Amino acid sequence: MKLTTRGHYSVKALLDLSLQTGYDPVSVRAIANRQDIPAPYLEKLLIEMRRAGLVKSIRGSVGGYQLAREPAQISIGQILEAVGETVTHLPHNAATPAQAEDWVTFTLWQRLNQKLKEALYSITLADLYYDARSWQASLGEEASFVV
Repeated sequence: MKLTTRGHYSVKALLDLSLQTGYDPVSVRAIANRQDIPAPYLEKLLIEMRRAGLVKSIRGSVGGYQLAREPAQISIGQILEAVGETVTHLPHNAATPAQAEDWVTFTLWQRLNQKLKEALYSITLADLYYDARSWQASLGEEASFVV
């Protein structure tokens, strides 16, 4: 599976939100600047994730976006699904029983795709958060983080 720009930016944006103290609202511009994402594109992605219930938008001068749930309750699979990413990649035509080799290959891809989907839905923002913090600590860096 290849993570598209759309999926990559979405995960980066939500990881950025999870890294904010107290999960306070963060402006699109602040996330875009930290993560080097075009702000108009990020806004569209955040709207899609809001519709999916992953983030909340707060209006006003101190408004912005914040996580709608704890990072441990948001999986990478949910983020990708929210922005229309395909989690599995299966061939569209099934093999006939006479094509045993093709059937074996098709079955193998079905199993691999199921395992990939399970993995994406088991990895949470909290997991990525702790991975990011561990990586930063190993480099002796401060709390600012660019995914």
